[in-house]
Amino acid sequence: MVNVIISGIMGRMGKTIAKLAHEDKDVNIVAGIESPDCVHFHDTVGEVIGVKELKAPITSDLSEVIELGDVIIDFANNTEAVLGHLRLIAADKNKKSMVIGTTGFNEKEIEEIKELASQVPIVIAPNMSIGVNLLFKLVKETAKVLKDKGFDIELIEMHHRHKKDAPSGTAVKLVDILKEETGISKVVYGREGHFEHGRPSDEIAVFALRGGDAVGEHTVIFAGLGERIELTHKASSRDIFAKGAVEASKWLKDKPPGLYDMMDVLGLKQH
Repeated sequence: MVNVIISGIMGRMGKTIAKLAHEDKDVNIVAGIESPDCVHFHDTVGEVIGVKELKAPITSDLSEVIELGDVIIDFANNTEAVLGHLRLIAADKNKKSMVIGTTGFNEKEIEEIKELASQVPIVIAPNMSIGVNLLFKLVKETAKVLKDKGFDIELIEMHHRHKKDAPSGTAVKLVDILKEETGISKVVYGREGHFEHGRPSDEIAVFALRGGDAVGEHTVIFAGLGERIELTHKASSRDIFAKGAVEASKWLKDKPPGLYDMMDVLGLKQH
């Protein structure tokens, strides 16, 4: 049994994670974290998800409940808040673990997360679905095979109108994979204007679409002369991300300090 604290409990993902975690016999929700502006709306996690018997308290201060949990699942819509929670966990004498699903960290914040991972077991992933992590693996293998074979690479992603970052964290991860496997370092975001000699071959292009209630779609296109390969993942429910976060919390308990991702959780990494 793993005792979890869910940060961002009143957000879309927080609610979904709480519902699925409550249904998992191996998970016990002990508290929820929310911003000071919202915390007064509900007193317990049970009130948020409509389960009266779930009395886990909600607070804006992780230090008040940190001793109750083994793993903190953090989908807070604020990167600095997530880092604050991570610093608190690193300073706590009874070391906890953390699952981070928040995206939009800048380079300095990522470096701090890497440093704190020497003290805290962390799973951080821009996308926690099984399918997307399989997409990462397939894109890696495809890029490796098609390197230097005349294929242009384009990436298209779409999310709901409320998403704060663009491109998505998943798209950024896909670009990192493509850059590593192809050696292409130039990335362009959208296109505009006149191109005298057409599309350059030494670039990866990324297009971020936003609108409606799209949960998340990602397509990587490898376009050659006379043929085209498209690898696509479409999410129709946030449950897939929430399930991944719950699985990550169970996997992470009692792991040594380190920076892990969903490829580790799902056993998709090649060693």
